[in-house]
Amino acid sequence: MKQPEITVLMPAYNAAEYIANAVRSVLAQTFADFELLVVDDGSTDDTASIVRSFTDGRIRLLQQPNGGVATALNVGLLAARAPLIVRFDADDLCAPERLHVQWELMQRNPQLVIAGTAVEYVDAHGTPVFSWQPPAYDHAQLLEVLPRTCPFIHSSVVYRRSAVLAAGGYPEGAHTFEDHLLWTKLLPTGRGLNLPEPLLQVRLNVASVTIDERWRPRSFRRIKARALRDGSISTDDSARLAQIIHNQSRPAVKEGAYHALLGKKFLWNNYDPPRARASLLRALSCNPFYAAGYGLLFASYLPPAWIRRGYHLFKNLRT
Repeated sequence: MKQPEITVLMPAYNAAEYIANAVRSVLAQTFADFELLVVDDGSTDDTASIVRSFTDGRIRLLQQPNGGVATALNVGLLAARAPLIVRFDADDLCAPERLHVQWELMQRNPQLVIAGTAVEYVDAHGTPVFSWQPPAYDHAQLLEVLPRTCPFIHSSVVYRRSAVLAAGGYPEGAHTFEDHLLWTKLLPTGRGLNLPEPLLQVRLNVASVTIDERWRPRSFRRIKARALRDGSISTDDSARLAQIIHNQSRPAVKEGAYHALLGKKFLWNNYDPPRARASLLRALSCNPFYAAGYGLLFASYLPPAWIRRGYHLFKNLRT
């Protein structure tokens, strides 16, 4: 088979509800020279059968026992046939021009090893939540924010397969921040950038949402900060992270974190106090001890200018 220009790498775990639309958005690309490599990470629903229902020869399906997203991505990296990898998640949607824009960018700039984009966030039902712009755009800015801030939305990036493999691939012990830790090793080896144009929709949903770190214990944040500072994670720290995540893998925690995130975004990023309050009340019903939720609920009744001022003050305090 002819080597494609791009491998769209999509890990999937129990993604039956959304994966058909995600696949269709890839097949609808204006750039056609790609393979879509789906790595089914031990799904127990109809994820694999839905992927098999598509007859497009550019789709490849690999299946493995459940090992986590980093393991699935590393399996995909080794199996990919293209020199460029475009990351994509099984519940997101690509803009039709995404592959063309990112392929041209990497062709024009051979020194680039990675490039991301702005994204549009939607909720589980596809309703717009907020527009996300990167914290840094050019290479110097990216290095400046690392390792404190993750400068890319993972599912928005294109990167050179050879560069990521040379950097060791995804660190499988860095549970939930394997991409962030990888970027700290990848960016010093070449150039990176972010585009301000949103080229995909990222879906927030209860099943796949990354839990807001305010919902994680302090031990989780300490381990993560140490790993990002050191550029690696120890076996013991990896085991501790896995235990924390396991302990929090409960429906009430996932639902609460999802609605807390929506509440903050409707308040800070997409000023809509009624929707913010509805989401925050749902979050508090899941976890009445979510102290920040009460403060955010109070803030939702303040004038818009006060909310904006409070948001910028909060961001400055965090940095």
